[in-house]
Amino acid sequence: MKIASAIDAVFLCDTGMVKELCHRCGKPVYPTDKVGPLKDSTFFHQGCFKCYICGTRLALKTYCNNRNDIGDMEVYCNNHVPTAGPHDPPPLRSNPIQSVGNGINNGRRTDAGLADMKIAHAIKATQVAKPYPKIKHEGAKYVVDYDTQTRLELIHRRDEDKLYEAFDEHREREYNQFERETKEEWEQALADFARKFEKGQVAAKNKDDLIRQLTIKRDKKLETLNVRRRERERKQTAELVDRQAKEMLELFRQARQDRDYEEELDHHVIPSYPTTPPPPVPPSCSKRHIYTDTSVFEAIDQIAISVAQSEVTTFTELIRTLTVGARSDVDKARAIYRWITVKNLNVMVFDNDLDNNTPMGLLRGIKNGTESYHVLFKRLCSYAGLHCVVIKGYSKSAGYQPGFHFDDNRFRNTWNAVFLDGSWRFVQCNWGARHLVNAKEGSKKPVQRDGNLRYEYDDHYFMTDPEEFIYEFYPHEPEWQLLSRPITLLQFQQLPFVRSLFFRYGLSFTDPSLRAVVGADRSGAATISIAMSNEALDSLIFHYNLRFYDGDETDVDGMNLKRFVMQSVVGDSVIFRVHCPSTRPLLLDVFANAVSPDHYLTGQPIKFKSVCKFKIVCENLKVIMVPLPECASGEWGPAKAYRLFGLVPLSHEEAIINCDQYAEIRFRMLKPLAEFVASLHKNRTDDRYLQRCCHTESRGDEVVIRIEFPDEGQYGLDIYTRDANNPNSAGKQLLTHCCKYLINACA
Repeated sequence: MKIASAIDAVFLCDTGMVKELCHRCGKPVYPTDKVGPLKDSTFFHQGCFKCYICGTRLALKTYCNNRNDIGDMEVYCNNHVPTAGPHDPPPLRSNPIQSVGNGINNGRRTDAGLADMKIAHAIKATQVAKPYPKIKHEGAKYVVDYDTQTRLELIHRRDEDKLYEAFDEHREREYNQFERETKEEWEQALADFARKFEKGQVAAKNKDDLIRQLTIKRDKKLETLNVRRRERERKQTAELVDRQAKEMLELFRQARQDRDYEEELDHHVIPSYPTTPPPPVPPSCSKRHIYTDTSVFEAIDQIAISVAQSEVTTFTELIRTLTVGARSDVDKARAIYRWITVKNLNVMVFDNDLDNNTPMGLLRGIKNGTESYHVLFKRLCSYAGLHCVVIKGYSKSAGYQPGFHFDDNRFRNTWNAVFLDGSWRFVQCNWGARHLVNAKEGSKKPVQRDGNLRYEYDDHYFMTDPEEFIYEFYPHEPEWQLLSRPITLLQFQQLPFVRSLFFRYGLSFTDPSLRAVVGADRSGAATISIAMSNEALDSLIFHYNLRFYDGDETDVDGMNLKRFVMQSVVGDSVIFRVHCPSTRPLLLDVFANAVSPDHYLTGQPIKFKSVCKFKIVCENLKVIMVPLPECASGEWGPAKAYRLFGLVPLSHEEAIINCDQYAEIRFRMLKPLAEFVASLHKNRTDDRYLQRCCHTESRGDEVVIRIEFPDEGQYGLDIYTRDANNPNSAGKQLLTHCCKYLINACA
């Protein structure tokens, strides 16, 4: 027997479930999808309860009736409800005894007089015309019949009710048993203490220590009990959702078979979505071949955002509202993904007495902690007729650092793969709605936080390519890597620790064999080189943090560890050269952001986000590392000056300058800049003493900086300027750092 027939049989036996018909579509209205009765004793589906004219979704507090025609039982929004003019006659009301318009008087039919005809004509003329055809139920455009899907959802809701009732009963039994065991343990411990106290074996002050130890033991035991309970309930919920998803997809399979048969009869065969989940194989194309700009989903995203702010009481209605404008399976999955990330389920507040038939009751699994993002995503995909699987494995998530091993359960994670556009595609809704807040991400704006997590939408985790996904997620089943050549867990641990922005900015590693743990060479230096795309070259700027790997210290012998890193841009690569000051491991965190020259010239603060991290190790250090001169943070060399300021280096194109007692540095300006200032720095030398050594001069479009070094040694040169054409609101503009050089001066 088909599932649809089985569902009908169940509901035909339950005569209490179907009582009224929807006034709009004429189909049965069920309790979980019912609006009404209204003042005229009509009922509507949630999806049908819309303005008759414009289709705007209505609520019981916002709908209006046509007061000009009491026979019109449709509902309208406030903007389109028919209104009578100041000279219009009062509305015609029906009367069981006398109905003039129908020519009935005291039960006997009579002919309508001329006056009656004039009144009827006047009333008809004043009624607002209905310019649009009657709105059809949105389920008509879907593969599966709306009512069939709703009835199956109601059966699933009953199964969930039973499961949650079993959860509540089991929790109560567990907690009561825990309380009994704890009480017995405390009574026994206190009795033993009393006997020892009477014998003089313990002092009275030891009682507080005993109670504290018992309390700690009780809390740990309760925490363990709760963790096991959550794991058990999540497993049972996932199993239930998996079974229900298969039943829902079976409805789609039957409907698609019927549709395909009809299309064959019409000789108009369209490739159909697979009826069974295909085996996991690498995608036929990359994500960028499907879309490169999220603007293609603008309409879908706007619907998802709007629906996330509205109220729905069934998954059937939710999916049909979300996917009303979907033209493909990708659009459907996108709508679900954006709804979950916009809904921000992690910070939702639920009432303790939550009604399961309310909009918030739809997400009761989230409230109870038994249903997570990936299970909810799979459930919603089944309502859209999409094959979706839950994948378990490891992830480089919060708390992970390069060099960590996956020896325990700390970094276990789950995610989804959904079959779209002929291939399996990765989706991580949880990470799509959150990302780590790093040290460089200081923000004065209030944001929703949960520990060290900030909730922010990230498109990278929708349809992520396997070659990028493997940097952060490793499945237990190798075939779900979706790679032509799967890697081992050890290889996964050795992959560089990168974040989604790394791929969003089009970055890659110059050395494909680069690992998360980088060893220093014989000179005590380690090099990380990151290649940039052509688009990134013109806008990306980088920063970094360096601290000890096994602690939070950022200084060594009173000097900031940043001074042991030389960042420079050579060609299309940004290079970080780390000079280890000791054999203690280091953690290098690389940040980036895309900025325009106009924004950078304003001197306003720039928020950087982490793109990758590395562990730097130096087993043998045979030299004493000297820190770089204390200059402004950022890259060395003239590359930034050219990209963001239009300064073309005429004399020195490298970051390091070797010269004698004198140096002359020349630039050509491609746009008007003003007020160049050069600042010289040297270790153990007062900057004020060195200021007299620098002289700047502008001649037309050429800038000349002359330096006379008082002593030989290593110097750092900072160069500042400002845009001559764009002063700020105060009439002047602060100088902005544009370039710095490392200069080795010899006698």
